[in-house]
Amino acid sequence: MPQPVPPTTSVPEPSATVPGAVSRFVDVPGGRIHLLEQGAGPLVLLIHGFPETSYSWRHQLPALAAAGYRAVAVDVRGYGRSAAPERVDAYRMTAHVADNVGVVHALGEETATVVGHDWGSPIAAHSALLRPDMFTAVALLGVPYAPWSPVRPTDGFARIGGDEEFYVGYFQEPGRAEAEIAPDVRGWLAGFYASLSADTMPPPGADSPFLVPAGARMRDRFVRGRLPSWLSEADLDVYGSEFARTGLTGGLNRYRNVDRDWEDMAAWDGARLTAPALFIGGSLDASTTWMADAIAAFPRTLPGLVSCHLLEGGGHWIQQERADEVSALLTQWLRTVHG
Repeated sequence: MPQPVPPTTSVPEPSATVPGAVSRFVDVPGGRIHLLEQGAGPLVLLIHGFPETSYSWRHQLPALAAAGYRAVAVDVRGYGRSAAPERVDAYRMTAHVADNVGVVHALGEETATVVGHDWGSPIAAHSALLRPDMFTAVALLGVPYAPWSPVRPTDGFARIGGDEEFYVGYFQEPGRAEAEIAPDVRGWLAGFYASLSADTMPPPGADSPFLVPAGARMRDRFVRGRLPSWLSEADLDVYGSEFARTGLTGGLNRYRNVDRDWEDMAAWDGARLTAPALFIGGSLDASTTWMADAIAAFPRTLPGLVSCHLLEGGGHWIQQERADEVSALLTQWLRTVHG
């Protein structure tokens, strides 16, 4: 039987190399977490979204390290080389927060700044909300903070799209989206990335890739045959090879826990996130337009907000599309937070 890798052993990571970063595994109560680490100084934990991996922070890792921070990008549970529990309910929000707590402890630290993009943004927000003693500052990319709502999430999603099905609802049934994705993982990823990128997204008025007509597949409305400028063929190979190996069930299971999260977090109805905060989004990202009310509510819901930036012409994959700007904004904010 193969012997387990010791908790802080460095390992080769040929499919997701970031120059200067060290690939490591750490053990946390929920399983093993893989991470990429670069630099020394105050800990900055970077949490990716769907469908990404720690590789999505390849531009920020060296930038934060050069600015004097210990930058650590994790593979969220279910992704990359991290543990992938079989049970759907193992991907509820509280489990992701517990993983972040475990990573900080495993790295020998007591506190961290947490930064998240896409699904990583609510994971980061809930980490700071539930463990303010550990996660002392929070940066949210793409998806703004929104407190608990009395509307059950799946009920709200069911009202979107009329006769067409909102993609979050489409993802709910285990195996359904996987059956669409599995025959051509790389091609599905390419279409998903392109459809949400500023320079390749469908024009205004086109059929939305977020809505699935009856009997159709989500990919039927994806942009085809073009890669966005931020995504090289080599980058797509990294993502494609990782998800061809692991599948996307781990990432899809995050969507399948929205109602469990709603039940778990009911006691935090209207909770304000008071940690020093940063928000960065793209002006063309559907997340910032759908959730414009959440951004407008930041003075009430995010009272620790230091700065808020909507990058004109930016799409969803903001830390990859506008890498230098995002890295600069993060380091400026971190200097404000850490002095």
